Amino acid sequence: MYLEELQLRNFRNYDALKIKLNSHFNIFYGNNAQGKTNLLESIYVLGLSKSHLLNLDSNLIKDGTDICKIKGIVKKNKLKTKLEVELKNDQKILKIDDNEIKKITDYINSSINVIIFYPEDLEIIKGSPNNRRNFINLELSQLSDNYLKILTEYNKLLKIRNDYLKKMSKNISIDETYFQIITNYLIDKAIIIYKMRMKFINKINESSNKIYYELTKLSGFNIKYITNISLNSNDDILKDTLLKTYEKNRKKEIKLGATLYGPHRDDLEFYLQDKDLKTYGSQGQKRVAILATKLSEIAIFKQYTNNSPILLLDDVFSELDDIKKNNLVKFISDDIQVIVTTTELKNVNKFSTASIFKIKNGEIIKVKEVDKDGK
Repeated sequence: MYLEELQLRNFRNYDALKIKLNSHFNIFYGNNAQGKTNLLESIYVLGLSKSHLLNLDSNLIKDGTDICKIKGIVKKNKLKTKLEVELKNDQKILKIDDNEIKKITDYINSSINVIIFYPEDLEIIKGSPNNRRNFINLELSQLSDNYLKILTEYNKLLKIRNDYLKKMSKNISIDETYFQIITNYLIDKAIIIYKMRMKFINKINESSNKIYYELTKLSGFNIKYITNISLNSNDDILKDTLLKTYEKNRKKEIKLGATLYGPHRDDLEFYLQDKDLKTYGSQGQKRVAILATKLSEIAIFKQYTNNSPILLLDDVFSELDDIKKNNLVKFISDDIQVIVTTTELKNVNKFSTASIFKIKNGEIIKVKEVDKDGK
């Protein structure tokens, strides 16, 4: 799978853009604040209908305009598909082959799979647990339309339960039977989310340590999935544990007006040789940790979607020495489309067979075009 053509209209600093992309390597270079990151963001939005930067949709529309469009032609298994995301007046319109798609889950499941690495990814490690939950939710939403559906249902149930707890904290009477029904449904969804998240992290850990070692010659990298409920049991025991936990902490939850246990409180911890990288890791170690995590996802996407994802690398090579650059290239196989941004071409001279584009003030000029065989 690869993105063959990209069109933008009034997206960020782009008035209008239409470019053809190489099925393998594509390099976009230029000074800072010219639109390189915006270009990658547009591809991410095309795939997931939302920004990886967690911006409001209205922020994606170019200043002074009221409508934004992102269009793409995707080639998958020799078939071409047209994708479109339109933003206007607090509306989001999604289309596949000119047919409007009402459900976001249906759109994501039928569009492109995207893995992105950008400088702010360090916040996955350095930032709040919410950053790490957002990361795992976005990745799993691409791998499984069922995950996004279950997560959406869980969040709706969570809001209802929290509303009831807030009423109880104010001594407002509630329907106790309905409250218990909501709690039971919430637990059912929680168990599915727990299992899917754990499976995903275990899959990442199968290869991320090897990738980290190949990049740095340091071993012992792994990610720990942190929950406030023990998951070492079957579904029935886990459900009983959650029910008893809610009963035991009922007064505390009523006092705070919030559900204190469940996957909405999950976290991830990144370790290198038993050292918590959030607290003790250097900037470089954290950067490689996220890069190893993202690269390990490539094989997972291939396994679960039967297609290669599109890999977006935002200025990653300027932060790596020549040895790490060489090692990184080894993990990028010929069957994956890679789109790289950089301020200087010398940072990515390892990609000698790439199509090269220059970006300046939201305009793109193709400098060089070659195929994957270098011709």
